[in-house]
Amino acid sequence: MAKKIDTNDCAVTATVDLIGGRWKLTVLHVLLRHDRRFGEILVRIPAISRKVLTQQLRELEADGLISRKEYKERPPRVAYALTDFGNNLCPLLARMAALRNGVG
Repeated sequence: MAKKIDTNDCAVTATVDLIGGRWKLTVLHVLLRHDRRFGEILVRIPAISRKVLTQQLRELEADGLISRKEYKERPPRVAYALTDFGNNLCPLLARMAALRNGVG
């Protein structure tokens, strides 16, 4: 009989739970070096719909990977940025980009 693996103790499973999905890594990559407004993110990921981007941003914020800052301006302005926790993923994202480009 196969041993049941407790995925709650697996760092890889926990990481995939946070950044899994089609767009989360791409959104995080867009936020790597700069805070971005919703429209700026949308322009940099043209294949994503507004609805899906909104959903992904909410999930990333709920998981503590990004922050959402609302400015008290007219018209209202909101910017998204990586949190310290999200910045911890920078080496992973850089390594993935290097592998994609045939380096490493």
